[in-house]
Amino acid sequence: MTIKRLVAAILLATGSHSVFAEESFIVQDIQVEGLQRVALGAALNNLPFNVGDTVTDYTLSRSIRTLYGAGHFDDIRVFRDGNTVIYRLRERPTINNIEFDGNKDIKEEQLSESLAGNRIVVGEPLDKTILKNIENGLTEFYHGVGKYQAKVEVKVTYLPRNRVNLKFEFEEGDPASVRQINIVGNTLFSNDELLSVVESKQDMPWWRFWTSDRYQKQTLQGDIEKINSYYLDRGYLRFNVDSSQVAVSPDKTSVYVTLNVTEGEQYKISDINFVGDLIGQEEIIRSILPLEKGQLYNGALVTFTEENIARLLARFGYANSKVRTIPNINDDTKEVALTISVDPGKRVYVRRIDVKGNANTRDEVIRRELRQMEGAWLSNDALELSKERIQRLMYIEKVEFDTAPVPGVDDLVDVGFTIKEQPSGSFNAGVSYGSFQGLSFQIGVEQNNFLGSGNAAGISLNTNKYQKGVSLTYTDPYFTLDGVSLGGQLFYSDLDYSRASSNLEAYNQKRYGVGGSIGYPINEYNRLNFGGNVSVNKINSINEYDQLRHFRAVLLDARNPDGGYNFTNYELSAGWMHSTLNRGLFPTAGRMFSLTLRATTPNSDLQYFKTQFEAQQYIPLSRDHQWSFRSKLELGYGNGYGDKDGYDYTLPFTENFYGGGQNLRGFENRIIGPHAIFRGANVVPGVPDPIGGNSSFPSDPVNDNYNVSTRSIGGNAMAMLTLELITPTPFLKDENRNSVRTSLFIDAGNVWDTEFDINRYANLVQLRQDNREPLLVDYSDPGLIRASAGVSVQWISPMGPLTFSLAKIIKKYEGDLQENFSFNIGTTF
Repeated sequence: MTIKRLVAAILLATGSHSVFAEESFIVQDIQVEGLQRVALGAALNNLPFNVGDTVTDYTLSRSIRTLYGAGHFDDIRVFRDGNTVIYRLRERPTINNIEFDGNKDIKEEQLSESLAGNRIVVGEPLDKTILKNIENGLTEFYHGVGKYQAKVEVKVTYLPRNRVNLKFEFEEGDPASVRQINIVGNTLFSNDELLSVVESKQDMPWWRFWTSDRYQKQTLQGDIEKINSYYLDRGYLRFNVDSSQVAVSPDKTSVYVTLNVTEGEQYKISDINFVGDLIGQEEIIRSILPLEKGQLYNGALVTFTEENIARLLARFGYANSKVRTIPNINDDTKEVALTISVDPGKRVYVRRIDVKGNANTRDEVIRRELRQMEGAWLSNDALELSKERIQRLMYIEKVEFDTAPVPGVDDLVDVGFTIKEQPSGSFNAGVSYGSFQGLSFQIGVEQNNFLGSGNAAGISLNTNKYQKGVSLTYTDPYFTLDGVSLGGQLFYSDLDYSRASSNLEAYNQKRYGVGGSIGYPINEYNRLNFGGNVSVNKINSINEYDQLRHFRAVLLDARNPDGGYNFTNYELSAGWMHSTLNRGLFPTAGRMFSLTLRATTPNSDLQYFKTQFEAQQYIPLSRDHQWSFRSKLELGYGNGYGDKDGYDYTLPFTENFYGGGQNLRGFENRIIGPHAIFRGANVVPGVPDPIGGNSSFPSDPVNDNYNVSTRSIGGNAMAMLTLELITPTPFLKDENRNSVRTSLFIDAGNVWDTEFDINRYANLVQLRQDNREPLLVDYSDPGLIRASAGVSVQWISPMGPLTFSLAKIIKKYEGDLQENFSFNIGTTF
């Protein structure tokens, strides 16, 4: 009894401070002590009673929980002095600064975002109970990526005015390597065969530095799924990974992985049935079904089937369809009957389409490329096609779209297209002086998105010692709403190479004219183009060479041999283009074919035709398209048709194809192909004249001599092939990936003259002034292939496309001049 009385006395004494009896009392005053940052009113607002209210000890205990819930206090005590309630509070310190030290695997931005989710933010009160959870969570993250030696510690530094600095110190350590992976229970496939399909690698030798054997928990989980898929794709429907164990070595530098598996037996498909609503498309669905009765069960084909059906339903507006396959397994016969359940859901319609990000391009320019219409049902095919068409525009770098459900409605969505633009043209201007060209002035603007209209416009002016020219071009790709394009051009040029004595192709040409074009879309991927132009040409002061004999015969006036070559041509053109490229500039997937034919009309002074074919194919080698393979083939042929005064028309030398430079990197520009042959007569002495002089006469033409120019005059046939491996650009941020391209390339090709006859010079003597002049070869031979290899970097800069190439010649012939480094403005390969 004495002990009970003593305990009761102690309880009563304690209750006078912080524990109250159950009797109630009326609060006459509330006092709060210890506030520094928190306002008194804010603290009182969190109390469940006011002055004048009747309270009990339960009410007071509930008030403590309420104050703690506000998140401002570390310690709360309540006392009673008569009918006055006194709260003594200790506020949580305010976070003054957060610092990270030693973190490499986790970026500071990620850490800050994670801490903000736990209310660890500068300016907010600090809840120290959370810090330990954060330390444990970060340590667990490092263990998940194989860094078992990692340590994370949060140091708290207290400052005046109840503030603290937080410093997160990381000791990440080295990642543990996978020393060994054991698979137990497999008899059908060997360990090596199964490990060849997984990403985790074990105990890699030092020279395999490009392959990592670092252990990561997520990678292992993905590898288990890959092994499971490997068996399911081969009919082992009952395969199972029973358990997985990861043992860490005592020094925490290595892990040993063990997988226990049950393989089971192979199962064949006995039947395939459908349930649900096939929206009347059962015939199409069955025609695209890759599964057949009697074949081995294949998990990948089952998943592919589900995705194909869902994609087909999405074409008809059922964007939220659910397709799943239910297997009915017969373990006795080792067969499985598949029931494909199709729930199309409600057909979804598009309420509104928004376009954003197009600061320079008008909305209608983007919208006219859309194939998904407002008010129509939502079609994934139409959305993807819209994205492709927008991205093919030369002034668009990137396009993304998203769909957002309309609140309160389950069959309406809004579609948003986000556009990222890029420079849509090029600009160049300058004044320079050189000993060869003299004073030079040039200015030029080419714009594929003129004033945001989507129309292409260009103007260029240039002048120097040898050249003067001006040209104007304009094209409206949507002259009509259904995509008929219309364009036109004006041009004038005056080339004067007659004073360039070192240039064996010296001539003077004046040319001016006007042209127009019109294009018709056949479908989303094919287009026809037609055009015509009139050009007036005058060529004189030409340094005549032997291949011009037909050109000279049909144009030159025998009564005025110094009058030059004057001719007017009326030219018609037709072309076809097919393109499935995913982008206008720097594509990474798809193909492009183009075929063009230009020909002068019979009433032109020169009768000729010229045809060109180009094919490009891009094959992505990685999912993100950073690695891609490109092949490009260019073919060209031109010639004359008809004859005049017994001489056949030929392709004018001004229309020749050239090789070297951009289409054969590593070779100097216009160095590949036929060279000019200058034929001269030998002289024989004659009878002395009456005044004692000596006379001479040209000998028989069979005794002529000739020399060969150092540079090519081009040919009427051309074939060029490019193979290119597109690679990620080192040290480049992701946001610049679509404006810079790095590639490894191989170029090969030749330019030749189908009309050249080397037998004309078989018995003649070649004169060579120096070793720079090449020996004569058969310029009609298409087999004189040149080749080069190298690396190229292309950049879509604000001033236009810039291309840098470093190449080495693989195959060349005498007279070919190399150019290891080249720099070009205004074009991309």
